[in-house]
Formats: sequence, C-alpha cells, structure tokens
Amino acid sequence: MPEEQVVLLDDAGNTIGSAVKAAVHHTDTPLHLGFSCYLFDESGRVLLTRRALHKQTWPGVWTNSFCGHPAPGEAIVDAVHRRGYQELGVAIRDVHCVLPEFRYRARAADGTVENEICPVFCALVDGALTPEPREVMDMVWVDWSEVRSAAALDWAISPWAQDQVPLLEAADLPGWARPAA
Repeated sequence: MPEEQVVLLDDAGNTIGSAVKAAVHHTDTPLHLGFSCYLFDESGRVLLTRRALHKQTWPGVWTNSFCGHPAPGEAIVDAVHRRGYQELGVAIRDVHCVLPEFRYRARAADGTVENEICPVFCALVDGALTPEPREVMDMVWVDWSEVRSAAALDWAISPWAQDQVPLLEAADLPGWARPAA
C-alpha cells in the first residue's frame, strides 16, 4: 500500500509539490493542504472526537469531528467523504465548505508543528458511527454551547478547533448547523 501523500503549498496557497504525510509533520512543517469537518446530527448536536494516542500530531486531544489531507489530484470534497468513512466508518451528506480560507500554524508540546491551509466543512451524518480505533479513541455528541465552552479553554480542544469555533459562529452556515445562541 503506498504511503499517504499531502499537497505542499506556497505562501499564496498554490500547489508546489507533494510529500509523504509521515515525513511532513515535524518541528519545521512546510505549509500544506488539509481540511477539518464538523459533523452534525438531525437534532443539531456536534460530534467531537478524541484523537487516538498513537497519532503523530496531537495524540489524545479532543477536536472537531475529523480532519485530513486531500491526496495529490483528489478533490477536497472527495477527501472529506473519504476521511469521514476512514476515521468514523460513516457516510456523510450535505457537505458544505463554510470557512474556505482558514489557515493556521500551531506548535504541540513535543515541538511538532502543524502548518495548514485548512478549509473547514460542516456535514450531516448519514448512518451509524463505527470509529476506527487507530484514529479515534473516544467521541461525544454535544450541543454547540459545549463546543463554545471547550474553545474558551486553552487546554480543552485542539488549537485549530479553538480558532475555528468563533469563526464558525460568524459564518454563513446551513440551517441545521447554525449554533444556538
């Protein structure tokens, strides 16, 4: 099985190549393309997941529903569907890119840097969740107010989710994804 590749970007967001994902994340991670997705159920709750302990970046940290990287030449929406199934064993529907320009750089306690242009998506779950234990060690459905509370604490959720939550509250979201006041 070939090693997973990520798309490398220049500072303007243009593709400049690709690299093996496992070799990209270190103390001087180059800018690359990723994505985040927040899954909602029919009652408007949001799925938060806790990253598996052996993950290379931010192991054991609570975060948005799932994240990933499109492969070279893969449409980002296709990558969102692929990773939803790979990480959570679920099909998703009504996928909307709600923060197309999101970008962040974060340093973990071990010195590993994440450096991404990372469009943010919202989607609805379409079936039962069967998380992959190599990706997800725990998950919980919560009301948006709990997501907002977690984002207000530096240590409660991933740095990218912490930055995304206030932006999501101000974004033009589909009706089923609009946070309650």
